[in-house]
Amino acid sequence: MKKFKKNIVLLLGCVLVLGLTACSSQAKDSTKSTSKEGNSSNSHYPVTITTYNYEKKPVEITFEKKPENVVAVYQNSIETMLALGLEDNIKMAAGLDHSVKEEYSKAFSKVKYQKQFTPDKETIIMEKPDFILSWYSIFDEKRLGDVDYWHENGINTYMSLNSGASENKTVENEITDILNLGKIFDVEEKSKSIVDGIKKGIDDAKSKVKDQKKQTTLIIEYMDGQINTYGAKTLGGDMVSIVGGELLNPDGGKISEEDLIKLNPDSIFVVYMDRNDKEAAQGEINKVLNNPALDSLNAVKNKRVNSIALGEMYCSGIRTIDGINTFANGLYPKLDK
Repeated sequence: MKKFKKNIVLLLGCVLVLGLTACSSQAKDSTKSTSKEGNSSNSHYPVTITTYNYEKKPVEITFEKKPENVVAVYQNSIETMLALGLEDNIKMAAGLDHSVKEEYSKAFSKVKYQKQFTPDKETIIMEKPDFILSWYSIFDEKRLGDVDYWHENGINTYMSLNSGASENKTVENEITDILNLGKIFDVEEKSKSIVDGIKKGIDDAKSKVKDQKKQTTLIIEYMDGQINTYGAKTLGGDMVSIVGGELLNPDGGKISEEDLIKLNPDSIFVVYMDRNDKEAAQGEINKVLNNPALDSLNAVKNKRVNSIALGEMYCSGIRTIDGINTFANGLYPKLDK
């Protein structure tokens, strides 16, 4: 009888051990499954992106998750976020040279817009951002300071390449910026769709102008009463090249009215920022057309003085194809007839 009882006890013990082992195995399987699902939903991160510091040296930053509190400053920063459907991730925006494109006005109405054109360091700190998206110029010592301050405090930054981080400003840089933001926010399909649209628009523009006679042009901006020209290494210069134009004064920089008369381009593009002033574009054109000293210019006589929004040809973002088309139609007026 004792031996029988002993066997019963041993048998029950084995059953208990096997039961616990099975339960433990099931628990482990459940944990693996949950972990797998978790990894699947977050498999995009971490993401490492190359940006730049104020010395224009590359800096690698890593995103462990999607940024949730973004400070977006200047036109392309804000509009690219909106185009990617990320308005809910913008904690604060500032620095618009133009009203946001009409198709994004509803999304923009949800965004807190700072009236101070360039927010100061204290204002941004109060917003407790986890990401600052802006231009090279904002990270000088008089504004936000270099990017290392923010990185050391757990706040990632990204500079638009054409804002000064890159020596040569190109359409390809705009494409890179858009794709990088797609990676940062895990919306790569949307960013690729935007880029595909830009590339198709460029191909269409090239096709339209391929049989046109090459035209000369200048991109000018009136600054403090002086004429400043955009050179071949600017984004505007790259756009003119893409649509087959010849940019005069390719080194860029300031020129006098006498220099402008000697260059005598077939057309002129005058840069403007409207900032809610509906007359701004025409006002810049009139500085050329209504100046008697410039009456001899072919561009004036043929009424080929065009306006171009700064947002279309300087860190153009989603307006890149708008800039391409503005240059194409201004260089070759018969295209849009």
